[in-house]
Amino acid sequence: MSFNALVSSPGLLRILDELGFCEPTPVQRELYALVKTGQDVLVTAGTGSGKTLAYLLPLLDRIAHEATRSRCRVLVIMPTRELVRQVARVIESLMPALNACKLVQLAGGSSINPQLLALRGGADILLATPGRLLDVIEHNGIDTSGIDVLVLDEADSLLGDGFHELIADLTSRLQSCQRLMISATYTRKVRARAGRLLTEPVCLDMAAAHGQISHRAILVDEQSRAELLIELVSRQLPLPLLIFTADRRGADRLARTLAKASINAGALHSKLSMLQRASVLERLAQGELQALVATDLAARGIDIPMLPHVVNYDLPRSVDMYTHRIGRTARAGLPGTAISLVDINAEAHLCVIEKRLGITVCRERIAGFEPHNQLRPVLPGHDGNGGIKGRRMSRKDRLRAATSAQSRNADDLAS
Repeated sequence: MSFNALVSSPGLLRILDELGFCEPTPVQRELYALVKTGQDVLVTAGTGSGKTLAYLLPLLDRIAHEATRSRCRVLVIMPTRELVRQVARVIESLMPALNACKLVQLAGGSSINPQLLALRGGADILLATPGRLLDVIEHNGIDTSGIDVLVLDEADSLLGDGFHELIADLTSRLQSCQRLMISATYTRKVRARAGRLLTEPVCLDMAAAHGQISHRAILVDEQSRAELLIELVSRQLPLPLLIFTADRRGADRLARTLAKASINAGALHSKLSMLQRASVLERLAQGELQALVATDLAARGIDIPMLPHVVNYDLPRSVDMYTHRIGRTARAGLPGTAISLVDINAEAHLCVIEKRLGITVCRERIAGFEPHNQLRPVLPGHDGNGGIKGRRMSRKDRLRAATSAQSRNADDLAS
């Protein structure tokens, strides 16, 4: 099937052809008709499957056929500024076919005033992060009654514990409109929250197995991981690399270590300004960086073309985040490899990831970097689950330990 069977706008078809889009992906084919009918949809589709274009194309096709547009028609909410900019670039590449379609981006990290000015006269498409969107609404910058379609891109993040109260507040301000929720993964809790925000939704499950991704686990002592990474690059490991660490300090430290080894590396994390984040991503896109060391900020939605490898320097705390991380490679049907550097104390968590994803990750040892560490003793009140970022206990582990201590104290008093 070609896009001719879906898209009715000649201008949009021409642009798609010029950009090299020949055939729609499965999620693009299935979602198109559902969006056009106006139904609420909960979409589960694998990373790199074309989800962004899947929801954008039917909406842009609708806009292309409307003669007059004087209000905000489509509102897309995303968890990060980087994702806002990335989706904006996709829309901008298609805008020559849309007859003066107005796109406005709302994201933090810069003054709100230019964004309020841009909203004068309304907008056809609004891309926003939750916090800045709420600020704009409170400044009366948006007529929420003019929103026809609400999209939550990376819905599992937006409906997770960090954002869900804010999203509930925002959606309560909207009148009846079509709602689309898009993500690669959903927990049971997030699905329940999504169900409360959708009206008789169609659930479109296009989650793909990780068939195009090769998984490797290199067993190595925690303190030798940076040296091993430098050795892998020296052995002509295909570049660029996207390397994930547990926190921003680890990202900065590893980027400095790689730079000292003459590897052009940059760090990406939440403490960088909006301009700094944009700059490091642009340097990677231009081929100036051999390695980008990032926190999980880069795990969602960011599209890095032709990325051959993703490296888990630290394993992610959750299985879902592993899926999002490795989804930065093997995009658009291309193959890719996910490499995890695993200390003996993190191997149990790797087993959990394998079991829940239904995959098998081959363990390897590299000559000269054979592991010698021993298992650390289990901390009091620790059941062996969680806390995989290193020696720190997770929040749940600390709560279990505190509860256990209170119980022991109560028993001592009773005796």
